[in-house]
Amino acid sequence: MAKKNNLTRVAASIGGAFGKADRKAHKVVAAGALAKKELQAISKQVDALKRQLEKTTKHLKRALT
Repeated sequence: MAKKNNLTRVAASIGGAFGKADRKAHKVVAAGALAKKELQAISKQVDALKRQLEKTTKHLKRALT
């Protein structure tokens, strides 16, 4: 069996490091996409609460006048 030379060993370690970094990058992208969806959902809830507050304020003003 032939011995591995240093270049082959270094190339393997570089490839492994690149693979780890690539996996981590994919995880970060996925987490970012999830955070974006959650932020949009929260934004929709805030808009709904604003509309509800406007309606309630309008009704209260009518009741007080």
